[in-house]
Amino acid sequence: MKTALFVVVLSLTVCWGEAQTESGRSASAETDPQLKELFAGKFYVGAAMNRRQITGEDAQTIDLLQRHFNSITPENVMKSERIQPREGEFSFDLADAFVAFGEKNGLHIVGHTLIWHSQAPDWFFTDSQGREVSARVLKQRMETHIKTLVGRYKGRVHGWDVVNEAILDDGSYRKSKFYQILGEEFIHLAFQFAHEADPEAALYYNDYSMANPGKRKGVIAMVRALQEKGLRIDGIGMQGHIGMRYPSLEEFEKSIVSFADLGVTVMITELDLTVLPSPGNQAGAEISDTKAYRDALNPYTDGLPEEVSAAFTQRYLDFFRLFLKHADKISRVTTWGVTDRQSWKNNWPVRGRTDYPLLFGRDQLPKPIVHALRKLVTEAEVRPGR
Repeated sequence: MKTALFVVVLSLTVCWGEAQTESGRSASAETDPQLKELFAGKFYVGAAMNRRQITGEDAQTIDLLQRHFNSITPENVMKSERIQPREGEFSFDLADAFVAFGEKNGLHIVGHTLIWHSQAPDWFFTDSQGREVSARVLKQRMETHIKTLVGRYKGRVHGWDVVNEAILDDGSYRKSKFYQILGEEFIHLAFQFAHEADPEAALYYNDYSMANPGKRKGVIAMVRALQEKGLRIDGIGMQGHIGMRYPSLEEFEKSIVSFADLGVTVMITELDLTVLPSPGNQAGAEISDTKAYRDALNPYTDGLPEEVSAAFTQRYLDFFRLFLKHADKISRVTTWGVTDRQSWKNNWPVRGRTDYPLLFGRDQLPKPIVHALRKLVTEAEVRPGR
């Protein structure tokens, strides 16, 4: 079945050749399937918005977002270092614009993120003398931050990523400043404060490497601890930062099923698929700064070869087939960005690379995967249960 589908993908790519740009994408936006319509009744199709989209500077991408997506998440503008860079000084301009955009367009709005060890301002954990604050002070600062942010958008933001990336791959707690000062209680407090600020908003936990068995076990234990305390948690976000060979579909599916068994919804968040090699697999450190090494890490500066594009499409199809199989458990699939041009993967883990991780290219046009998804959904509806 997998081999046959790979042949279909290659055939579709060839058949569309006359209607595509040189980069292999459809040149007719009017005939492209709208993703939000394609997956209607199954799950939301979301995208992360960056500053230029939120402010209206990137009009082309806004049009694309309005056409294809029905859920939005802010890439950076709601993170604590942006919202409250100094204690008591809140900056809501961009967050206000983000929420207003969602409301104007009738979109499902997700807030991201309330508590995260990264992109948190230093003042959160220190006093005026630079000394680490007490547990009492950190609790107060967390409560003020969460209730001010969530309270401002009460009844307007539909769900919040309350805590982000608190569990390590081995299932243990990340030894962040939040954990060092408060222990695992910081997670419980975050969910408590968010619920008190907006009792109707859905509350989520979000993390990467969620197909990892150790992390799966740790997240399950953490969620059960919240539930045993009677704290509200509505969903688990599985970040979809995937590669051509990782994670395995089997382990990813185990996590979807295991998380859903907790009685919460599962969301595929931050979805992108890198086609670039990992730095760790290329060469020893002694040549890591040579031009040859840099070129090896950035092999597709002029576009993807046909065989790589076909493999990319196949890999995305494999994951979306899995999402459709478990559509009763999955409430949202959100890509981390709209087009390849804006993706963070161009600069991580190596700056200045040219990556192709999203469903729409730098030319704002859909890649063959968008058309292949239409075929996949149509076949699934014709032959349900297969």
